[in-house]
Amino acid sequence: MMVNLKRLAMLGLAGLVLVQPVAARADEDDDGDHDRARDLYEHGQIRGLSSILDIVRAQAPGDIVAVDLIRKANKWVYRFQVVGADGRRKTVDVDAGAGVIMREGEKD
Repeated sequence: MMVNLKRLAMLGLAGLVLVQPVAARADEDDDGDHDRARDLYEHGQIRGLSSILDIVRAQAPGDIVAVDLIRKANKWVYRFQVVGADGRRKTVDVDAGAGVIMREGEKD
């Protein structure tokens, strides 16, 4: 039962992430962020979030609590905040174009 609830929660989170604007820059409006992310995806510059989520889950098991799309070192990067079973929060950066993990940092 708990496994089904957790899966349902993750599907809901994934749906929210796909529907809600992805933050490319905090100082821009939400509509611009969503449009930018969609345009980047449609032009093949970034991978879809669903395929990136599988990569993150394999590398950093836990609950994904936040996702941002940022520009870093001339690359688009998905930045994930993941809370592990031990309660520690990790930051996982994934190259949005190549689909590879760039860094993983741990925070208390």
